[in-house]
Amino acid sequence: MTSFKIRPVRCLSALAAPVLAVALLASGASPAAAQPAAVQAPAAKAAAISVTLDGKKLSLQAQPIQSKGTILVPMKDLFKALGATVTWEPTTRTVIASSGGYLTLTLQIGASHAAVNGKSVKLDAPATVRSGVTYVPIRFVSEAFGAAVRWDAAARVVRIQSEEAQFEERLQREEKAREARRLTTAQIVAKNDDSVVLIQTDYGQGSGVVVGDRYVLTNLHVMQDAKSGFVKTNDGRSLPIVGVAAYDEKVDLAIVLTKDELDLDPVTFGSFDDMQKGDPVVAIGSPLGVQNTVSVGVVSNFGYDGGSIYYQISAPIDHGSSGGGLFNQYGELIGLTTSGYEDTAADLNFAVASEDAVELIRTAAIDPAKVGFLKPTLPETLVGASEDEIASLLAKQFDSVSASDGELKLKGWTAKRDADGWLQLSADIDTDFYDYYGSKMQKNLQIWAANTAHELHRMLPKDKIRLNLFYSKKVGFEPRDYEAGAVSALPDGKWQVRYSILDVQFQDELLIRLHP
Repeated sequence: MTSFKIRPVRCLSALAAPVLAVALLASGASPAAAQPAAVQAPAAKAAAISVTLDGKKLSLQAQPIQSKGTILVPMKDLFKALGATVTWEPTTRTVIASSGGYLTLTLQIGASHAAVNGKSVKLDAPATVRSGVTYVPIRFVSEAFGAAVRWDAAARVVRIQSEEAQFEERLQREEKAREARRLTTAQIVAKNDDSVVLIQTDYGQGSGVVVGDRYVLTNLHVMQDAKSGFVKTNDGRSLPIVGVAAYDEKVDLAIVLTKDELDLDPVTFGSFDDMQKGDPVVAIGSPLGVQNTVSVGVVSNFGYDGGSIYYQISAPIDHGSSGGGLFNQYGELIGLTTSGYEDTAADLNFAVASEDAVELIRTAAIDPAKVGFLKPTLPETLVGASEDEIASLLAKQFDSVSASDGELKLKGWTAKRDADGWLQLSADIDTDFYDYYGSKMQKNLQIWAANTAHELHRMLPKDKIRLNLFYSKKVGFEPRDYEAGAVSALPDGKWQVRYSILDVQFQDELLIRLHP
């Protein structure tokens, strides 16, 4: 521990000139002929030592003192300024100071060691009592409480900076550094536009960001069920995709390997620690296939799910934006745009934080020779499958319809072939969800119907298939004005309401009918 060193002032004698004058007179020399020596004035008394805390002078009950080159100050004044509580043990002549429940400092008068949270520490000078005032070493005590101490020799001031002031100063320095690094939207786009690509597969379209010579980071759902695909760069090149090199299903991330080198700069990763609610963000992706579209917004909120971090953002995105880059105001990748609410003007969109992507890249053990496309969630064919096997597949893979307000759950799937050779498929919907949000789900139901029909036709290409989703609910009164057959009486005195909200029929052509 560094001690304050006070340089002693040596006073010169003022007796030399009179003695010389006496000597001159004794030798008979004329006083007029004698040249008197200059008289050395007494040295000025050293200025008193003062103490400041965060720039403000401390009021001390007594002047600081020096012992063994170390400055000591009145105990009560210093501890009070540092926000510590003090207990005096007169029997052992011990000072016990504590702060916030995390620090206890023990000083015994005259002892060469002190204790900080029970750990012995050697002192440059012991605590002492003079004229009824207890003095403690200022540097040791201040630093024990997290303060910084500096001796200003020119001004003879001990300058203390509290832990809180140091933190605030550090924040100001960091903010200044952040300000110097900030880029305009145009600069962010110029830095990253070529590092964002469009991904097209035989199953769908999305976006991705370059993270290596042949590697592109995207959302896992962009590559799900794909059997082939290519990456389209911003300069118009199309590079075939070899497959998925690594993925994390929990956070919906995948690393895609291209056949040839991308010859593009990889993105620079940022940190969640640099982000605050309200910070500006820039999204670059290919919504609805419109390549490398730029949108801007702010971090609206933060979300946490199973240990992963998600950004809620106001930057507009759409289908096809999945896997696109979300960049902070320094041009660093902080996330991948993943999902959003539809049918709302609130711009409620989400991005998975790049921390999970960095971890996936760090831990991935990739052998390019073994990379391929993922095993599809649906089988190649259902030809020859039993009715129960078909119903089981539907219950597992087609158990809900996604909507902006959540998911419409489907249950009770059945599969039956009728006398005319039609495969009749049906399920019941969650009526509580539909009662609230059904009027807003027509588009979602239509898209779901088209996609489901496409997959079923692929697996059963020669079958005539009819699929119905039913609203089925029991009530305690007889409903009126429903279509014929939709209402029936039950033995327990209640009434059953059952009707189709979606009727899909297809073979080589497709018919979709929604309940109005």
